[in-house]
Amino acid sequence: MAPTSIKSVLISESVDPRCRTILEENGIQVTEKQNMKKEELIAEIGLYDGLVVRSATKVTADIISAAHNLKIIGRAGTGVDNVDVDAATHKGIIVMNTPSGNTISAAELTCALLMSLSRNVPQAAMSMKQGNWDRKKFMGSELFGKVLGIVGLGRIGKEVATRMQAFGMKTIGYDPITPPEVTASWGVEQMSLEQLWPLCDYITVHTPLMPSTVGLLNDDTFAKCKKGVKVVNCARGGIIDEAALLRALESGQCGGAGLDVFNEEPPKNRSLVDHPNVISCPHLGASTKEAQARCGEDIAQQIVDMVKGKNLVGAVNAQVLASTFSQESHLLIKLGESLGALLQSCSAAKKPLSWVQITTQGECMKSCAGYMKSAVLVGLLSQDTERRPNLINVLSLSKQKEIEVSQTHGASEGDGVCKVELVASGCRYNVSGSVQGGIPVLLELNGSVFRQPIALCGNLLFFKASGGPQLLSSLAGVLTANGVEIQSFSAPTAHPEDPWHCMGVSSLLPDLSVLKPVVKDASQLQI
Repeated sequence: MAPTSIKSVLISESVDPRCRTILEENGIQVTEKQNMKKEELIAEIGLYDGLVVRSATKVTADIISAAHNLKIIGRAGTGVDNVDVDAATHKGIIVMNTPSGNTISAAELTCALLMSLSRNVPQAAMSMKQGNWDRKKFMGSELFGKVLGIVGLGRIGKEVATRMQAFGMKTIGYDPITPPEVTASWGVEQMSLEQLWPLCDYITVHTPLMPSTVGLLNDDTFAKCKKGVKVVNCARGGIIDEAALLRALESGQCGGAGLDVFNEEPPKNRSLVDHPNVISCPHLGASTKEAQARCGEDIAQQIVDMVKGKNLVGAVNAQVLASTFSQESHLLIKLGESLGALLQSCSAAKKPLSWVQITTQGECMKSCAGYMKSAVLVGLLSQDTERRPNLINVLSLSKQKEIEVSQTHGASEGDGVCKVELVASGCRYNVSGSVQGGIPVLLELNGSVFRQPIALCGNLLFFKASGGPQLLSSLAGVLTANGVEIQSFSAPTAHPEDPWHCMGVSSLLPDLSVLKPVVKDASQLQI
């Protein structure tokens, strides 16, 4: 990925001081303003290239709409449910989290709640403070030999499994992404949720909050569990249906719950907090000195590495950028954008654009399939100044414009080639190009194959005309009369009817219509 310019960052919440230090040491201006109201954030966000938040700042669609210069939203933590990721993606803003910053802290709190549930530690401690000595009241049970169901087997789920296995617990789990053979290597047998529920003595959830996980534990789920099952949620409020949990606690179907997160924080409805079989915390999963220091440092370093074009870690909506951190990828992206921009210039009068086919050929093009399609579309849609297409948002923009896009890759000998064909208002246009000698070049335009590859840089004038001895002199006269100098000229190898030619020129013409007496069609662009 080409380096991204981040000159100013707003930190809207309390993060470790190392975050600011790292950013400023790398030439990024930092402003810290905590406890900003939504209206204040909307009024100021347009001044910044980056925003760093924790969990309290809700980065909504209207805030993102006001963020005219924003390029990155950095979440100093794991979940990003306080950020409207879809709105950010549509605007081409990278949303980044720190995937491992609070892993250990969240896993340790989960384990603490599991142990507290098994031995009623908080309740016993509170009873002692009240002057009581109720040994029988707080009879507990061992964790040894019990079954722990872990829903969500990412970093935190793995760390919980490892720690609870040390207590002799059997760990089973479910995850739609992590392969079963991977989790088996760290002692977790995967199975479906339907298989998992009836086997568990304890259940802990470690998934993001999304439509598929809202109310994952509900009345139906609890009914399938063992009577007295104990549950822990240190992930996100809403994964466990709070009303269903309360009913399960009241009936005894659920024997206890450890809750660090709630639907509403702080919770106004205190039915669960006040229940004697519930151990609750005020969202302490990442509240350790170590986690806060790690998350603050991580988000700052990830931003700096992205700015310097080193790598991209923690981007939740920009997977297309993962393989764009090499000089070769920079050149291929430039090639794709240039070919797209050239086709846009040629087909500008033929709207709307309805179909695009991108074909890459050659071994060196094999690795660029993930971003070449996006690069071409960025060039094609580059005139959309309102939405400012980039590699992050261009696929959603093209879908919104109802452009059908397809991509294929084929083997070929020699240099890698990218071919692009489009249909606009029933008319077909096509180009092909490659990277030669470290420069993106054009090989063919609408069937005209050029004698020498055309470097895709500078001011380029393309025109369709029958070749003849008077063509150049006539064109030169028109261009000179309009203050434009010819710097290079490229002609096609063959001479089909009305072939395309290319000139490198000192500047673009203010009005292409001045060429009408000389050529049949013309387009120009600056690369």
